[in-house]
Amino acid sequence: MTTSTHRDHFFQTSASLEEQERKDAKSQNSNGNPIRLQSKILAIHADPSSQKCVYVAQSSGVVRRVVLETGETAQLYKGPTAPLTSLCLSADGKLLFAGCWDKTVWSWDVASGQQRQKYEGHADFVRAVMCARLKGSDLLITGGADAQVLVFDIASGQRIETFKGHSRGVQDLILDPEVDESEALVFSAGSDREIRQFKIFDGGDSAEPLLPHETSVYKLFFDQDGDLWTVSADKTAKCLVRADGWKPNLTLEHPDFVRDIAVFEAGGWVITACRDEEVRVWQRSTGELHHVFSGHFEEVTGLVLVGSTVVSVGIDGTIRQWSLRADHLQEAVDLAKKGPSVAEDEPATESMLTEEEERELAELMGDD
Repeated sequence: MTTSTHRDHFFQTSASLEEQERKDAKSQNSNGNPIRLQSKILAIHADPSSQKCVYVAQSSGVVRRVVLETGETAQLYKGPTAPLTSLCLSADGKLLFAGCWDKTVWSWDVASGQQRQKYEGHADFVRAVMCARLKGSDLLITGGADAQVLVFDIASGQRIETFKGHSRGVQDLILDPEVDESEALVFSAGSDREIRQFKIFDGGDSAEPLLPHETSVYKLFFDQDGDLWTVSADKTAKCLVRADGWKPNLTLEHPDFVRDIAVFEAGGWVITACRDEEVRVWQRSTGELHHVFSGHFEEVTGLVLVGSTVVSVGIDGTIRQWSLRADHLQEAVDLAKKGPSVAEDEPATESMLTEEEERELAELMGDD
């Protein structure tokens, strides 16, 4: 054990002190042109109205619409007093929704930032939210740590469907883009390692669950071919091929939990976010690792594609941008071969959660 009179060093082992020192040193880097916020970022969502902005959900209970070029907050959405885990926009882009630790889904008018309805029904954290316009109705579909998938009519706030196929918490939801809206097929990923399929207007599961992973499935992503990409706490990302009955034809191995995934069709790249703080770029055709974007100094929690840029967010409270343009990506690869970049004089972000909330967040993020 290392002894110290510093208040931050009480009850810490040498290993934990060394890890904190490593993170403190890494936090000074300016890789990815970081936009630094004052609390953990748990989710990110693209702004369909502008490639200049993204929405981020924070552990402090606020959603921000952030201008990527300047880092300025264009709009602030307030009300919750608990961390926000997930984001989505209504089909017309006029309403913003956020899943919350308080077991509800909050909503706001996008333009004004004014609060709208709250949607209740979950018995535990809301982990996933998505919107869909189906059969002329605007629906909010939610997944919770209570293992339920709920469907609400957005206008009335009324719950119209409840699905209980999962045995553990629901981590993500996505609508099948190749199924007619009359069938309305939703895929859900769970901590029980299952990927289930729910027909919204059919009242239940439409098929046996998919089991491509050994433990928790965190994110789902459909590419332009209609194939399903999945990531898991088993440290892999996989491509499930529709034409082959959702069997995996590609597995990307990681050193730690994989949190998110995106496919950049124009460049032929697959991008993954990992708990080991890194953003990886893989060749889609071969599965070979092409480049690692290093900059985050805590777990990377989310990715979105904005044009030819992948935007990442993390527990470190930073938003970072990585260009996937061929010339920029090659420049990044060449620079990485020369060694780590020089740190910049930027302060590290500090947590705004209590110790109890920190433990709850660790459980939430690491539920497998």
